[in-house]
Amino acid sequence: MYVCGPTVYARVHVGNARPFVVFSLLARLLRHDGYTVTFVSNITDVNDKIYAAAAAAGIGSAELARAMTAHYRADTDALGLGRPDHEPLASETIAEIIELIERLIERGHAYAVEGDVYFSVRSYPAYGELSHRDVDEMDQGEEGEGAARKRDPLDFALWKARKPHEDLAWDSPWGEGRPGWHIECSAMAERLLGVGFEIHGGGSDLLFPHHENEQAQTRAARDEPLARLWVHVGMVRLGPHKMAKSEGNVFLLHRALEVYGRDPLLMFFAGAHYRQPVEFGAEALEQAARRSERIREAARRLVPGPSPEFSAPLRERALAALRDDFNTPAALAAVFDWVREANRASGPVGDADLRELLWLLGLDGLLERERAAAPAEVLELARARDAARRERDWAAADRLRERLRALGWEVRDGPRGSELLPARER
Repeated sequence: MYVCGPTVYARVHVGNARPFVVFSLLARLLRHDGYTVTFVSNITDVNDKIYAAAAAAGIGSAELARAMTAHYRADTDALGLGRPDHEPLASETIAEIIELIERLIERGHAYAVEGDVYFSVRSYPAYGELSHRDVDEMDQGEEGEGAARKRDPLDFALWKARKPHEDLAWDSPWGEGRPGWHIECSAMAERLLGVGFEIHGGGSDLLFPHHENEQAQTRAARDEPLARLWVHVGMVRLGPHKMAKSEGNVFLLHRALEVYGRDPLLMFFAGAHYRQPVEFGAEALEQAARRSERIREAARRLVPGPSPEFSAPLRERALAALRDDFNTPAALAAVFDWVREANRASGPVGDADLRELLWLLGLDGLLERERAAAPAEVLELARARDAARRERDWAAADRLRERLRALGWEVRDGPRGSELLPARER
């Protein structure tokens, strides 16, 4: 499985995080079901946007890319889903990129002119097969770059000659320069997975031109499809537009984790089918936080061990949903039915099946037992509050609750007495 990762010219936002989450969890499901999975997600560290952002910041392009790559890894590490098996860099795949371009030139699918190399779209009759677009109505989005050198406006760049302002370039048979965006992914995917691998993924905005061009250039060079199945994740919207740095309407991932927390963010993603667009905002995240807390509350009453009789059909329902086009909302519905049945149960309820399902959804942190030890001052206030409640001094009990809250602790009152928990920051 190869998934298009970020172009590292700025911190990643919530929209960038959605494909990372979806495909990390898909890899979990496939491994759970017995498949051997090699999960590759690239990092684009050579790109026009990096040159421009580095120049604006007054630093080198390689320096900016390294810093943003480190931020990307730290920010996505905080999601707690692990890392892909391989995270190749475009800058470390130059030899493979050059070899692939040379192959395309040899086969008559590409041509060099004044240090640039372009893919000849009309040399590949099946162009448009992935995005189902009419060739004559396509726009590569290269904004006139190299228009005078192209044989056809439809053609797209495989290699770009070095420009005076660019501080990062490599030697090639066509002179100093660097690769175009589309050829980078084809070469990185082929280097690690070969051609004809099972799944190629990314955001739905990559369908055209990026994935269309990957498909065309690899098949033109190798006579085989790059991937068997192309999977596209719907856009995260912020207001009327997709969340994108180019649109100027982003909510950065590390900030979202600070404001809302990991579990509500993952609940937000799981609550929508991966192919559909989803609206990001305070109301949606607050709802996700409430849903997360509902599971967390139920988990406090569970015991480690096998699940009760009611669990089996709900487990199978959730797994069937995940196996049917990775339908996480339907799987979540089964999880919440599981929670409702557990809350109704009169005796102890084992957590094994719920733990399995939540792990597949990235929400297993909701089952973690609270381990923080309360300091002596907090314990003393809690004892004083218990005493006030026994004496029915509700005003004093409320004041003590507020003092505990100010110290970062919550008191939950239940049939078995009060429970002291660290307050969850929002």
